[in-house]
Amino acid sequence: MTLVLGIETSCDETAVALVDDARKIRAERVLSQTREHAPYGGIVPEIAARSHLAHLEDLVRGTLADAACGWETIDAIAATTGPGLIGGVIVGATFAKGAALARGLPFVSVNHLEGHALSARLSDDVPFPFLLLLVSGGHCQLLAVEDVGRYRRFGTTLDDAVGEAFDKVAKLVGLGYPGGPAIEKLAREGDARRFDLPRPLSGRPGCDFSFAGLKTAVRQIVDRLGTPDARAKADIAASFQAAVADSLADRTANAARRFVREFPSGRHLVVAGGVAANQALRGRLQRVAADAGLTLVAPPLRLCTDNAAMIAWAGLERFARGNRSPLDTACRPRWPLEELAGATS
Repeated sequence: MTLVLGIETSCDETAVALVDDARKIRAERVLSQTREHAPYGGIVPEIAARSHLAHLEDLVRGTLADAACGWETIDAIAATTGPGLIGGVIVGATFAKGAALARGLPFVSVNHLEGHALSARLSDDVPFPFLLLLVSGGHCQLLAVEDVGRYRRFGTTLDDAVGEAFDKVAKLVGLGYPGGPAIEKLAREGDARRFDLPRPLSGRPGCDFSFAGLKTAVRQIVDRLGTPDARAKADIAASFQAAVADSLADRTANAARRFVREFPSGRHLVVAGGVAANQALRGRLQRVAADAGLTLVAPPLRLCTDNAAMIAWAGLERFARGNRSPLDTACRPRWPLEELAGATS
């Protein structure tokens, strides 16, 4: 049995997990910083890094205690080394490297996006290859996942990430931060047909996304209404969410048709990342997958948002393939998945 300790500090969650190669999460702890960032309407990198530094050691101790494990039972330590807010990434990676050196354990560098990409293999043992829709606060991509470290990008956002668009629209209508859950909750009370919002790029060839125009259209509605009342806010939330779901479904359908042609053995469409927690989006993607002859897999909600279990699992998959990372591995604020090709040894 191989047991890997995973550390994730790329954004505003400090997370630690122990995962084994039987796909069991032995223990995990996640400390959210939502309250610390809420007054600013978004994440403040300096506050995030200081919070990681203040709490990470205690979370590691607590996770080991929860699993009744000692350091001697751990086979490797995996940590996010990018992409993300570089201050936070450095905190987690430096702790992991120091612990690996002190305990004589292998260190495995993990790309945060690969953690999301492989999360469905932890939860559902999805075989390669599969089509991935990665949707989060900082990323919106469609990729063919051929193996660990082998990713072929079909499309990406030309401007804003979809999670960022959720946050900005939530701020426009006074819902605060984080925007995704707030928009989804309010949308249940609204009429998605009230406001005719654009579906950027829909109906066009290709698999790229665009959300800047949609965000601008919402701002124009808010400006026209002045201060929206409760009913208008709910209708804006519902209309925006429907437009996002339509746009993502349209672009994913193009990618699914391409994936089926290029990877005839592939059987799954995976949606991962924080926005994958949105139930309306999952419903639309279910139909897209069925139309393409694919099975939709969406990891459990706790594996969609940033977490260390996915980092531990990605580290375990790499470790099982003989991958070890030097302790001078650099942290990177930007690190496209396509650059991982050939990174496994």
